[in-house]
Amino acid sequence: MSDLKEQFQAATKAAKSLPERPDNDTMLELYALYKQGSEGDVSGSRPGLFDFVAAAKYDAWAKLKGTEQDQARQRYIDLVQRLQG
Repeated sequence: MSDLKEQFQAATKAAKSLPERPDNDTMLELYALYKQGSEGDVSGSRPGLFDFVAAAKYDAWAKLKGTEQDQARQRYIDLVQRLQG
C-alpha cells in the first residue's frame, strides 16, 4: 500500500475524533474529498429536492469531478490536519 493511501486511511480515522465538529461547509468538503479520494468521480443520479442533505453531499462531490484520486486524498489529509489544530 502506498504512503498516500496509508495517510488517507489515518486521516479518515482522525477525522472521526476531531476536537470540534467542523461547520457544515467544511463537513461537506470533507465528505466530497473522501468520496473522490476513495471512489473517484460521482456516480448515480442526484437525490430528489426533498432530501436536502443527500443532495448537498452529491453536489459537493460532483464539484470535484475530474479531480485525480491522489490529489483528493492529499487535500483530504491536509484538511484533516488543519482541523486537528
